[in-house]
Amino acid sequence: MGIEIEDKFDVTAEYDIPDLSGLAEVVGPKSYQLVALYYDTPDLRLASRGVTLRRRRGGADPGWHLKLPKAKGVRQEITHPLTRSTKIVPAELCELVRAFTRGAELQPVAQLDTRRSVTVLFDGDARLVEIADDRVKGTVLGVEPMVVRWREVEAELLEGGKKALLAKVGKRLRKAGATPSASSSKLAKLLEPAPLPKAPTEPGTAGEIVVAYLAGQVTALLSQDPRVRRAEDDAVHQMRVAARRMRSALKAFKTVVTGTDRLQDELRWLGAVLGEARDLEVIRARYGKALDGLAPELVTGPIQTRLGADLLEREQEAYERIKDALSGERYYTLLDTLDALVSAPKLGKAAAKPAQERLSVIAAANWDRVTQAYDTAQAIGDPERRELAMHDVRKAAKRARYTAEALQPTLGKNMAKLAELAENVQEILGTHQDGVVAQETLAKEAEKARQAGEDTFTYGLLVGIERSKADRAHAEFPKVWAETVEAVNKVL
Repeated sequence: MGIEIEDKFDVTAEYDIPDLSGLAEVVGPKSYQLVALYYDTPDLRLASRGVTLRRRRGGADPGWHLKLPKAKGVRQEITHPLTRSTKIVPAELCELVRAFTRGAELQPVAQLDTRRSVTVLFDGDARLVEIADDRVKGTVLGVEPMVVRWREVEAELLEGGKKALLAKVGKRLRKAGATPSASSSKLAKLLEPAPLPKAPTEPGTAGEIVVAYLAGQVTALLSQDPRVRRAEDDAVHQMRVAARRMRSALKAFKTVVTGTDRLQDELRWLGAVLGEARDLEVIRARYGKALDGLAPELVTGPIQTRLGADLLEREQEAYERIKDALSGERYYTLLDTLDALVSAPKLGKAAAKPAQERLSVIAAANWDRVTQAYDTAQAIGDPERRELAMHDVRKAAKRARYTAEALQPTLGKNMAKLAELAENVQEILGTHQDGVVAQETLAKEAEKARQAGEDTFTYGLLVGIERSKADRAHAEFPKVWAETVEAVNKVL
């Protein structure tokens, strides 16, 4: 797997690559002949989402290549060794695009024959930037194949290079007459799939803003799907956050987008599916850090195995359950429903109102839910029941934060500040809750160790550390709450 950082340019047939010798040592050009066969569903579901899947012969990296949509300027590329068959896509790659294909068959849809001339910038043995000058013959496959020819130049950052150098290369290419490419890939230039359908909302309305936000979260969720299937770092967390943000938005903006109760339930289900592995991942890292902070003589018995390897095994088992869920009809139905949500939502009367007018009211109402939850909790006399009720304050604060973040591009810095304040409440209550849960987990693990005849001294130390963290957060909260309320009153 690799991360691509590249710039693509359209050039004329007569274009000359400019002199790059002043930037670094120049090696090349070296020529290759590449033949790439591209796969998609008959209705181009991959291409419509900016995903490309190809089998390529020739050049320095023959094989299967899966390129996922660009995010924050980079594209993720997953490679697989070249197979003999041109008809059967490797099962591993089929699995990684399931969220896009939804079970539809993959078949060859296009072929690109490319005469590539490659120049590489070096610093000693370090490869910095590769400039690929491509003359392309693209063939759309079908009953009546269509052929298109063009030329383009790519400048890609390599493992030894820096973005500043890539920017300088791009500047020289543009000065020589290259123009930034409007297409994200060669395949996109050739096929030009129909754009994803958009909701019929009016510009400047609450409906336009809310649906656009939901569409962004759907894209975020889909982009994490392949990463979750590969158990990549932080992928489960990011996917669960996208699901939570959508569910929160559907609750907050229920007068704008209506009839989503069933969808909210399904997003809650997906969050629960993802949550088991994520929670184990977090708690394993938490205990590992705590154990690393203890002097060696204070770590007794096989506690590192119980809180490390044992939890990792459970985490891996949870990942297998995630993969099963992400390959089931319930998940595909959820994805279909999300597609329908952003292309043909059920809009309420509030959707037609001016965005500034309606969404400001919704943001204020969501903060009111936080203060109401707090007042309700504080009115409870029993300490244990009051602590349980404070969990509702945390959930309300998270919803207020997500709502404010969704509205920040429209309503500006006040929403950014509100999101920050709500997050402060969420974080300190979360610190307390995490400490309480960690103590309970440690107590259970200590009991298992005790029954196995193991030394449980270190478990007691860790319980003490977690209790101290929880108590400190609990003691700090009244001050944080008072300061937050005062600050929010100035924002809203």
